[in-house]
This record gives sequence, C-alpha cells and structure tokens, in this order.
Amino acid sequence: MWRYRELLPVRAFEHVRSLGEGFTPILRLPSEGPASELELFLKDEGGMPTGSFKARGMAVAVSRARELGLTRLFVPSAGNAGVALAAYGARAGVRVRVYLPEATPEPMKAACRAYGAELVTVPGTIRDAGERARAAERSTGAFDLSTLREPYRADGKKTMGLEVWEQFRAERLPDAIVYPTGGGTGLVGMFRAFLELRALGLLEAFPRLYAVQTEGCAPVVRALETGAEQVTPWESPTSSAPGLLVPAPFASERILEAVRATRGGGVTVSDDAVRAAVGGLARTFGISASPEGAAPWAAVPALLRSGAVRSGERVLLFNTGSGIPFLGSPSL
Repeated sequence: MWRYRELLPVRAFEHVRSLGEGFTPILRLPSEGPASELELFLKDEGGMPTGSFKARGMAVAVSRARELGLTRLFVPSAGNAGVALAAYGARAGVRVRVYLPEATPEPMKAACRAYGAELVTVPGTIRDAGERARAAERSTGAFDLSTLREPYRADGKKTMGLEVWEQFRAERLPDAIVYPTGGGTGLVGMFRAFLELRALGLLEAFPRLYAVQTEGCAPVVRALETGAEQVTPWESPTSSAPGLLVPAPFASERILEAVRATRGGGVTVSDDAVRAAVGGLARTFGISASPEGAAPWAAVPALLRSGAVRSGERVLLFNTGSGIPFLGSPSL
C-alpha cells in the first residue's frame, strides 16, 4: 500500500515500518441465488500480515508515531486492531499495551502476547476496554491509538479506497460498497480516498457506501434511519461478530457523513445470518471470512429486497479479516 505514499502522512520514508501490507485481491463471486441479479465482488483482507484490514491503519499510525518520536503506544480493541498494533509495534521497536474484552477469541490474545505486547483483559465490550485503558494510561505518557482518536489509522484505511479505484479503473468502479461497521474507520477512510481522488481529477462519481451491523448492536444503522447527527449508545449490545460489538463508535459524525454523502445507507443482519454466511463463503467460494467479514454477504438479500442495490449493479463486499482465529469459537 506504500505505492500511495505521497498521499500518506509519513514524511520521511525511512520511518516506514512495513510487513508487506496492502493491495489485497478482489475476487469475483459467481452469481447464484438472490445475488444472481448482481455483478458481485469481494475484496479479501484476510491475507494481510496480521490477518485483517487493521494492518493498514496500524502500519501508518505506528510508522508516523516512530517518525514523531513516540515510544509507548496503547489501544483498546475487539481483537484484530490489538494484534496489528502488537505486530507493528514489534516491527518499530516501541512498547505496546493492548486492552481486550475478556470474551476476545483466545488466538487473538495469544497473538498479542507472541508479538511482545502487554495484554490487559477487561470484562464487557470494547467500550469498557476503552474506558479502562484511558483511565490506566492517563499518567503513563503512552499515546492512545484508539479508532478515530488519532488521524493516521484512517489514513491507512484510506488505501482501501485507493486500491478499489486502481483495481477497477480499467473497467468501472462498483456502484455500491458494502462494509461491516464497528468503529467505522474503513468507511471514513474510503470516503477520504474518494474525496482526494476527486480533488486530483481522477474520480467523478463515488460508489455508494453501505454500513452493515448486527441486530444486537446497530447504533450507526439506527442513526442513519432516524436522521440523527451522531449515534446514541446501543443498549445491552450483543453480537456474534466481536468487531461489530461497538455500542458507541467514536466520531460517529464522520461515519454518518461518509454514508450520507455517497447516498448510501445501513442494514442489519441477524447473528444466525452471519454464522450461515461464514460457512457459505467457505464452502461455496473457498473464502475464509471472520464473522465481521461475512456480514456483508449476509446483507445482500436484504439490500436487494429494499432496493438499496438493484439488478445489474456492480457491488463490492469487504471481507475485513480471516476466519481462522474464530475456528472452534462457540459463537460460530
């Protein structure tokens, strides 16, 4: 992804600490069932160095932190962001502390430890982990890499939009992008990419952005449906997809702006539909998807029924991470 370094915030390239992240494949999904009316594609982030799209944001954030002289970093995470920070922190030689909900899959906890990060587990959701982290780190001098609390992770996620543009430009861009939404940096980053491409004279019309959340935790979809300017915390959140268990995403105004400005929308899916989509993607297409990454596939029938996507349109789904850490998980 550092092919786009002129559009990224690291000023001196010698500070970049890369693990080979970026330029993930876009796979065509053979038409079948309800999706046969669409030209359907999937961008597969599961092959990233740390197994998810979180590698993009952490590669940029940690490289920039190193350039700015920071030596101690921390993050509350549902799993994948913590693993990514642990790996890129090791690559950059900085100290890392990761705060995870106790229910985080064990392979993710083990990965954080294996990369040398200090791990703290917290009862509850990522919101609880965030509160615990910021209280504990207030006087330590460590820098908070939480979603949208610093600018550089969104710049890393921006590269997803730049890649979509580059990989599709020989034909035509997708009419719609369907994205699993927890913290929302992917949507914010892709919208930023499209704005920059337009400013460079390389893009006119934007793909519509659709946020997918689960029925048990859908603060962004609720705000889109009610016309709210920001989300209100979801009461008693539950989800089989840990990365979507974000009851009150920070800077939700930016997420809502990205969706509304592209004339997109939001949709919820059930936990049962997510579980079926994980298995369906694996058995039908050979794609290993995390529960979050399978949610866009689960959302396709509802998007068709509502008319959000229409027959003949080109639709891109995002699988944001590998399903391997979730094998054997009780939630699946």
